[in-house]
Amino acid sequence: MTEGALVGKGEATHLATIEQLDPIYANFTQSNADLLRLQQAIKAGHLKRAPSAQVELVLGDGTLYPLPGRLLFSDMAVDPDTGSVSLRAEFPNPRRELLPGTFVRVRLPEALSDSAIRIPQRAVLSGPQGQFVLTVAADGKVVPRPVRTGAMIGDQWVITTGLEGGEQIVADGVMKARPGTVVKPVPLAVAATMEGK
Repeated sequence: MTEGALVGKGEATHLATIEQLDPIYANFTQSNADLLRLQQAIKAGHLKRAPSAQVELVLGDGTLYPLPGRLLFSDMAVDPDTGSVSLRAEFPNPRRELLPGTFVRVRLPEALSDSAIRIPQRAVLSGPQGQFVLTVAADGKVVPRPVRTGAMIGDQWVITTGLEGGEQIVADGVMKARPGTVVKPVPLAVAATMEGK
């Protein structure tokens, strides 16, 4: 606005925006349904509450922001329009790498599991009946098995139902492995080395 201009006649006039850059806040939401499932799993003893409220940021290009943040608060009410709870974390930003309005993903460990089954995201397929993985039976044949996924951790899905642990699954070459075909399983680390050669 210029000096002497009339502002605020009948409505608020935006004059300035003050931004805090260091530390900087990340506002995010969590589904109330996810929060209830998490609380019930902790209450039932399937999960243990995470010991700290340390938060990580994943930047828009997929890299991890090097400085961890801390959870400041979680709203005590659910937004009726979105069905989610608002949370805020604070991150140090000494080099001004994070700017207001930047899109980021937040990682907040809320609970721990001693028996979680995690598999590569690429191993989970979707079909008309839902999600499934291709397992390798004792005779080497590929057998589809329905699964249900939970949270995503990095590039892996947490499997909530469908796998017991110890099964061999097809993670690479899922398009070539048809149900009923015979395959020779190779450990994932060895498969990655063979692909690099």
